[in-house]
Amino acid sequence: MGNLSLYAATVLIWGSSWYVIKLQLTHVPAEVSIFYRFAIAAIILQVWCRIKKKPMGYSLRAHLLFAQMGFFLFFLNFLMIYYASYTITTGLVSVIFTMLLIFNMVSGRIFLGDLISLPMLVGAAIGISGIILVFMPEIENFSFGDDVLTSIALAIGGTFSASCGMVTSAAIQRRNLPVVRSNAWGAVYGALCMLVYILIRDISFEFDPSLRYISSLGFLAIFATVLGFGCFLTLIGRIGAGKAAYATVMFPIIALVISTLLEGYEWSVVSILGVCLALGGNVLILVDKQRA
Repeated sequence: MGNLSLYAATVLIWGSSWYVIKLQLTHVPAEVSIFYRFAIAAIILQVWCRIKKKPMGYSLRAHLLFAQMGFFLFFLNFLMIYYASYTITTGLVSVIFTMLLIFNMVSGRIFLGDLISLPMLVGAAIGISGIILVFMPEIENFSFGDDVLTSIALAIGGTFSASCGMVTSAAIQRRNLPVVRSNAWGAVYGALCMLVYILIRDISFEFDPSLRYISSLGFLAIFATVLGFGCFLTLIGRIGAGKAAYATVMFPIIALVISTLLEGYEWSVVSILGVCLALGGNVLILVDKQRA
């Protein structure tokens, strides 16, 4: 797949996952749902690699990198973001998550030597400003409290954890380790980390046999994890962590489109302006990449 196809697939798949995650909010603990998601994804990836007869034996050093990616990207990131969503709305969480763009730019520069151009910085500022405008009503009605401040810290921590995992993936690819096989092991380690956490916290394993829960779990495991992470991490390896992370600015826009169709979201002049700014920043960064 070309870079534009990978970018579009990532935005569409992950942009729609915000709504699908809501369908997972049943009596099943969030930690258990996350474990199911990555356990299923790990099984699918491991079986696929073996059917394709891909070699899955790697050195201890490679497995340490896989474990590091799994811990930061598939375990800690999701755990902190889910916990943050209990107190603050997913809209505000998505605004905070756009900080991934900044985290990836800085960490990509420090650890991978990726360049940060002026058009890239300007595009990032424009895009993030647009997303803030889109969610301005939620921000204006926001009130601080101990629980809220804790949730904001969790959301920022989860975003930083995601950045650590993505930069680790970029480092793995620069060692010429394939994305699919790396994700197969990363998902295994992420699921194992969540299992240990569940056992330590003595969280009960439950399951919801409803069509709503099973179908949303299947979407998140197969599309959002296997395909979504495969596309996005491949993109990181090709164009760098900073530029690839701009896709996170586009996720809330896709989520709003779905919310308009399924939940009756009403657009305002400010939200339309915000979307235009986010798209403009997106074009600026991608055009800068093509020029480079």
